[in-house]
Amino acid sequence: MAAVTPTDWERVLNPRTVAVLGASGRADSPMARPLRWLAERGFAGRVVPVNPKYPELAGLPCAASLADVAGSVDLVLAMVPADRAVQAVRDSGAAGAAAVIVFASGFAEVGPEGAALQASLVAAGRETGVRVLGPNCQGIVHTPSRLFASFSAAAERPLIGSSGIAYVGQSGAIGGSVLDLAAERGLDLTTWVSTGNQADVDLTEIGLHLVQRPEIAVLAVYAEDVPDGAAYARLAETAATHDTALVVLRSGWSAAGRRAAVSHTGAMAGDDTAFRLVSRRHGVVLVDDVEELLAAATMLRGQPRPAGRGVAAVTTSGGAGILAADRCEGLGLVLPVLAPETQDKLARVVPDFGAIANPVDVTAQLFNRGDRAFGDVCGIACADPSVDSLLVLVTMVTGQEAVDLAADLAAAMAGSPVPCAVAWLAGPDRTAEARALLTTAGIPVFGSIAVASKMLAVLVCEPGPDSPAATAPHADLPEDGWKLLDALGIARPAGRVARNPEEAAGIAAELGRPVVLKAEGLAHKSDVGGVRVGVPLDRVAAESVGLFALGAEVLVQETAPAGFELLIGATGSADGWPPVITVGLGGVATEVHRDLATALGPLDHDAALALLRTLRSWPLLAGHRGSPPLDVDAAAAAVVAVSRAAAHPRVAELEINPLIVGREGAVAVDVLLRHTDTGRTGGR
Repeated sequence: MAAVTPTDWERVLNPRTVAVLGASGRADSPMARPLRWLAERGFAGRVVPVNPKYPELAGLPCAASLADVAGSVDLVLAMVPADRAVQAVRDSGAAGAAAVIVFASGFAEVGPEGAALQASLVAAGRETGVRVLGPNCQGIVHTPSRLFASFSAAAERPLIGSSGIAYVGQSGAIGGSVLDLAAERGLDLTTWVSTGNQADVDLTEIGLHLVQRPEIAVLAVYAEDVPDGAAYARLAETAATHDTALVVLRSGWSAAGRRAAVSHTGAMAGDDTAFRLVSRRHGVVLVDDVEELLAAATMLRGQPRPAGRGVAAVTTSGGAGILAADRCEGLGLVLPVLAPETQDKLARVVPDFGAIANPVDVTAQLFNRGDRAFGDVCGIACADPSVDSLLVLVTMVTGQEAVDLAADLAAAMAGSPVPCAVAWLAGPDRTAEARALLTTAGIPVFGSIAVASKMLAVLVCEPGPDSPAATAPHADLPEDGWKLLDALGIARPAGRVARNPEEAAGIAAELGRPVVLKAEGLAHKSDVGGVRVGVPLDRVAAESVGLFALGAEVLVQETAPAGFELLIGATGSADGWPPVITVGLGGVATEVHRDLATALGPLDHDAALALLRTLRSWPLLAGHRGSPPLDVDAAAAAVVAVSRAAAHPRVAELEINPLIVGREGAVAVDVLLRHTDTGRTGGR
């Protein structure tokens, strides 16, 4: 297939000529909307309907074909059925278009035949040098150029503003909801793109362009599939570099990115761990539904992110303050007691029967004074050094009093380094003007204390413990996990593999002490009775008989010293995602305790120590209740070694469980190594 032609996004978003191929003559058809909107809504470029059945449409002369359009064409809207889409792409390329939007469904989403048709669509684009958006998409809206290249019913709204928020998403239905809800809240999206099946252009490619545009402050993304980890990381990093906030709502996991859960690590870490860690590394805000997507975008277009988890709650109701305190604590937020000097300042403004420690209850009496003191209270609270964000809780303040409160709050928060969210517990119809005023100021208003609290929690900017480290050259990878441990310099108990009971007894005699017997080739050998511990020398042959029934080989090992049992696991890099490193409380009860921490690999020594410190069981490593500390440096060194090995392209999965950490040194008792190319498992 021919190489991908770089997209000239300026020709797509600010086209001089748009051709509407297969423009509908039925005024009531959704497919007639793009032509009508382009003709009536102030689009400054040339619009050419293309349909041999009509001399004109929407008051514009029709061309019989794309070849008959005079001059150059920048963007083609292919309003044709699926069976004519491939030819439409070829014709668009022949016309010199930068891109063609294929709206039709009936491609990969319907099965193998549709997938083959979609592949032909992509091939036609490659061959003719035109980029394809879609198929099965709802197009583009770019309000600065008045480009309404979509049939979404949500675009029936006037959409005359430009909020600085852009949206890119795969689902047309979800995208339409985002466009409509944003407009209903007075936030006309600056750019809106529905990518559909993403046969050619995907959301990371167009997102990469949008985060670099000066008119875009926030990019909101709805993603169902992120198969290219490198492209997503590039988008996230570029957004951070250009100070464009990136908010992502993800509804599923990439099938290509799933790992086979043959280890404890694979079973517990989760399919989307790499996605979440890459997002955290670059400050991406991850949300769980459309409401949160819009709320986060609203806050980030005009406010900074919280620098920490300290929240000041200012409320008109003591009950609302208690509810907020409970909710914040459950989300890992903290309502610190405000400093004495802060309370002194609040005491001069808040009525005597209010509260000033945090939550700050101003009571309804404050609004009877007419001096707009509410903003002063919020400003004083935000100036406290322990406060990173402000949660305002308003109950039944309505009408003009609500407008005055909103104006007072907006003025107080203008230019503040502390972000603010409002939970307004009153009917929207009685507070509409006040809510609109706050939205314009970039302060989101929620009808729920829970949602407002969660928004502040998800926006907290907390980088993970992972840090990029130099990747070792890719040497030959041993087929056996034990040999890999030797190559990595990780200690293991002495022992060898036996092929029959007599050989097992001979190896045990060489070790000269009671041994551990393990059936090799099993991922979870303890679960099936594949491990015997402390076997006397005279019982080795007999005990090994049952183990040989489970596997072809039996490992005979000396008994490891006692110590802390640590799990170290890694899923290798794949599909552009970096390796994911997992540490946790190890041993047979790993999945019961689920004390895990993850980071992107490879790691250096400091990052490995930082990751270990995040475990709940860290005190057992560092020394608990007077017990001496264990060799955490040896544990960290093993984590570093595993993280670097995981960068090898043949490593699909690598796990040590457990690594016995003692006062001096650490010993790997069991290891699993799975290869990407053969799928073979070595070391267990």
